[in-house]
Amino acid sequence: MKDLNGEERMEFKKIIQGMAASSLRCIAFAHKQVAETEEEDVKEKKKLQEENMTLLGLVGIKDPCRPGVKKAVHDCQYAGVNIKMITGDNVFTARAIATECGILQQGQDVDSGAVVEGEVFRNYTPEERMEKVEKICIMARSSPFDKLLMVQCLKQKGHVVAVTGDGTNDAPALKEADIGLSMGIQGTEVAKESSDIVILDDKFASVATVLKWGRCVYTNIQKFIQFQLTVNVAALVINFVAAISAGEVPLTAVQLLWVNLIMDTLGALALATEKPTEELMKKPPVGRAEPLITNIMWRNLLAQALYQVTVLLTLQFKGESIFGVTTAVDDTLIFNTFVLCQVFNEFNARELEKKNVFKGIHKNRLFLGIVGMTIVLQVVIVEFLKRFAGTERLNWGQWGACIAMAAVSWPIGWIVKCIPVPERPIFSYLKWKKRT
Repeated sequence: MKDLNGEERMEFKKIIQGMAASSLRCIAFAHKQVAETEEEDVKEKKKLQEENMTLLGLVGIKDPCRPGVKKAVHDCQYAGVNIKMITGDNVFTARAIATECGILQQGQDVDSGAVVEGEVFRNYTPEERMEKVEKICIMARSSPFDKLLMVQCLKQKGHVVAVTGDGTNDAPALKEADIGLSMGIQGTEVAKESSDIVILDDKFASVATVLKWGRCVYTNIQKFIQFQLTVNVAALVINFVAAISAGEVPLTAVQLLWVNLIMDTLGALALATEKPTEELMKKPPVGRAEPLITNIMWRNLLAQALYQVTVLLTLQFKGESIFGVTTAVDDTLIFNTFVLCQVFNEFNARELEKKNVFKGIHKNRLFLGIVGMTIVLQVVIVEFLKRFAGTERLNWGQWGACIAMAAVSWPIGWIVKCIPVPERPIFSYLKWKKRT
């Protein structure tokens, strides 16, 4: 045994830093002789005074990244999600693990503000914290309060924050975050109760899956809303104009009930069952303040609604002379064309931005089944349920005319998607005018 001098201490410190830089968690083993009079005191306190101890050696423990973590991190970053690692490890270990996972890129050093310690972040002024929080990639030597503080700062900056954790100390941050994800196997009960989603397999790769399915559900809701609003606008305008001008409506209560069934039940099932694709991960994240109905949706639905209203009003006022039919047959033509327009527009609603609305349609058998069932039921209503639905039977030429007018929805949808729209939401201009 010999005393450690300053040079030897620095040598051991370099060894510890070298282990930490290799993503090893360093443990030092030491012992100390205790007098018999002090032994009972040590047993009661269960702690040894850390002075005059003899160093036995150092051990570096490797805590490897779980399989699939690096790919999951890359997938999330590719989807526009900014990942931050908050850990209790020292700076060198945290930096090495983050580099190994792909969270920290080469060239992002400590001086750039990408890596900080929890105490430093805690001691920032509120203004400094808000300024630097977005640049931080790693927070080492952090406490549960530091993690909670970062979540609060990010939310104040307008970000949607998701937190993953498995320990009891993660509970405050999990509860504060917009989305808390806890681990189902190793996670504590406190963490699970504080979270919104429990990852049953404990794999970080499941976070990317959650992200993909979340975006899929959000997009499917938008598709359904676009489809629903198109139907509502067209039905409202045609009945309103016809009621004012002619004193009667072309669409009866039973017919509107059938349209609502197509729109609310069958349409929702058809459009809400689209499965997620890899292309969803290419889109940027949706901001907290962004509207559910985007400018793209307004462009699509207004174009389709305008076309449907134009065709239906033409049939309302000129249909009898164009086709040489009675008023009852003309009303049936209006109803049949209106329903078939929704069937064709259902295909347009599958894609909000892309022109090719048929891509991958063969994989969604439920969608094809619902469309087929809608067409069959429409034929039954028009041809066989005269008294119940208030319709008249149509000949082959009239059916062909209805299908042709409804099919124009496809080229209109293709042409409309060539028109660019501003990124700024339409209704934000109205707010700006009110302020000015």
